[in-house]
Amino acid sequence: QVQLVESGGGLLQPGASLRLSCVVSGFPFDSLYIGWFRQAPGKEREAVSYMNIGGDITYYKRAVRGRFTQSRDHAKNSVHLQMNNLKPEDPAVYFCAGVDRPVPRAIPLPSDFDYWGVGTQVTVSS
Repeated sequence: QVQLVESGGGLLQPGASLRLSCVVSGFPFDSLYIGWFRQAPGKEREAVSYMNIGGDITYYKRAVRGRFTQSRDHAKNSVHLQMNNLKPEDPAVYFCAGVDRPVPRAIPLPSDFDYWGVGTQVTVSS
């Protein structure tokens, strides 16, 4: 059974940094393409970042470019999302998602992914 478990969410002030983690189990980690999505209340789930297995193809939502960085830790079967300079528009539930094939489009869609974590809440408030 494939499991993706997120952690690292919290309540922070604008400008703060946070690192989310997603631990993968039940599937060969090196064969899983991982993306991060977020969903704010009343809004659709949207892709925040995505990286292919080789790390040479990445996607970042325009609003987070230069602030968020996705990375893989092969030793710990983990994917991280480093979030710097958090802004008031960043609060949402953040999900990691996995699929065993490359995402076939420039901007990933939720329907491109087969496996999902339950999400971790990120709140930004002054």
